[in-house]
Amino acid sequence: ISFCALLQIKGLPEGFAYPKIGSNYSLRTVEKTWKALQDFKEGNAIFTFPNTPVKCAGAPQKIMYLSEAYFRKTGKRSKANIIFNTSLGTIFGVKKYADALQKIIQERNITVNYKQNLIEVRADKQEAVFENLDKPGETQVISYEMLHVTPPMSPPDVLKTSPLADAAGWVDVDKETLQHKKYPNVFGIGDCTNLPTSKTAAAVAAQSGILDRTISMIMKNRTPTRKYDGYTSCPLVTSYNRVILAEFDYDAQPLETFPFDQSKERLSMYLMKADMMPFLYWNMLLRGYWGGPAFLRKLFHLGMS
Repeated sequence: ISFCALLQIKGLPEGFAYPKIGSNYSLRTVEKTWKALQDFKEGNAIFTFPNTPVKCAGAPQKIMYLSEAYFRKTGKRSKANIIFNTSLGTIFGVKKYADALQKIIQERNITVNYKQNLIEVRADKQEAVFENLDKPGETQVISYEMLHVTPPMSPPDVLKTSPLADAAGWVDVDKETLQHKKYPNVFGIGDCTNLPTSKTAAAVAAQSGILDRTISMIMKNRTPTRKYDGYTSCPLVTSYNRVILAEFDYDAQPLETFPFDQSKERLSMYLMKADMMPFLYWNMLLRGYWGGPAFLRKLFHLGMS
């Protein structure tokens, strides 16, 4: 994430020179998040979600849950008022997982405020200013003892100014074939595209598997038959050793790989996230050998999905 994105928030990035504020989205600021956690004494711990598409929509929540677990571990939880201010209107876009997360939020006494967008940070006063997206122009100032900022995100300028981009700046591709809508010799996958699904490595893997077959067919002058269904995955880390493994499609319907309820917090899913997924990423996905878990899903569900 470029620091230029933070310029959309008044008071940033220069506000990161002050203590008690951090962001896991930059090498320059990620250690400040840890320092803010360690130095926390009492008061508001605020976590934000911007009014833009973001890299993995579940990620801004993960640091919140991990921070809550850290406060419990260090005996600071009773002195911490944990607040998640999100520009979205729901905690998660898939109802099954949203319901599970709502239970966790309630059990852990976390405050969630919807349609709240961070527009200014007054780091010298330890104040964060949020705009109510339902009532533009209406703002609220909240003091903080700790603030984690998820920055606004956008396509890079090289794409925004390219003829390949749509009006919003993303590469304009067909959501099923991944072929450019205007230039048939161009295909796109991953975070740069306007595909209406979450921008995750899991989505890239599934897209690459489809694209591999699609390009091979087109090069043989044959009509592609494989279509991308929007599969993506978001491993929601909810504590030091538990994960809810959200998997879903374009229609925000669960598309789970394993033959059990993945909306439950599980140690097994945490171990897969911590140990197996990095191996798949570095040794399989980046080398073109991993096209997503669709074949495993069919195996585990006896070919029914």
